Amino acid sequence: MKLIRFGEPGREKPGVALPDGTRVDVSAAVPDFDEGFFGGDGLARLAAWLEKNGDKAPLVRRGERRGPPIRRPSKIICVGLNFRDHAAETGAELPKEPVIFFKSTTALVGPNDPLVMPRGATKVDWEVELAVVIGKTARYVTEAQAYEHVAGYALHNDYSERSFQLERGGQWVKGKSADTFAPLGPYLATRDEVSDPHRLPMWLKVNGAYRQRSTTANMVFGVPALVSYLSQFMTLLPGDLISTGTPAGVGLGMKPQPVYLKPGDVVELGIEGLDEQRQEVVPSR
Repeated sequence: MKLIRFGEPGREKPGVALPDGTRVDVSAAVPDFDEGFFGGDGLARLAAWLEKNGDKAPLVRRGERRGPPIRRPSKIICVGLNFRDHAAETGAELPKEPVIFFKSTTALVGPNDPLVMPRGATKVDWEVELAVVIGKTARYVTEAQAYEHVAGYALHNDYSERSFQLERGGQWVKGKSADTFAPLGPYLATRDEVSDPHRLPMWLKVNGAYRQRSTTANMVFGVPALVSYLSQFMTLLPGDLISTGTPAGVGLGMKPQPVYLKPGDVVELGIEGLDEQRQEVVPSR
């Protein structure tokens, strides 16, 4: 299945994008795609409901805003330097263990919502990433068990304000957590929809020019390794988000000097099988 959420910010309803492209409202079956849904066998219950009621479910109006495909999770966990080509462009050695940081859940927005520049921002950067959504509680799981705890995958743009991240001291989270810095979607593709998350072409454009073109095959640590590793340090709850890192081509790594976003710029990105996003950069509010 491909799970979507639609409607005004903060008032989104759950829906499903059907194989024929039709989008249906499933709020009669489930209240939302949240921890309770994923942890309560919601995917199986929703599939059964669609089998009986899918042809009678209300259609989602064409042009309706897409929200993030999951309700705000308990945590967004990000992985740094997890692509060989990205580590090379930054001059960093490949990590021996995953580099982990957090992103505030208040950064989460829909896939085509504007990117709002934070106040005082001077170095806003882009990062196309594969996001993994946890499907059931994971605590000390092995790599062999990891996929049992994955609900599915989504496209994520892990925006960063590099001056906040690298020049203001402390943790990276300061440069990762501004409002609108985590566009997600347009849908969550359940695990059965993605045959191999480690063979997905991915790309990102700024103002129509390619900046990132790579594949998840370049990841240092794959999905099972990341789920297992993280579960050794914290409990992963249903609906939690793991963003698996970005490939080469970020603004910070551009030569002869870095290039960053400014109001009026347009960022487009995609991952094969997970659709596309588009954000217009707007000034701080």
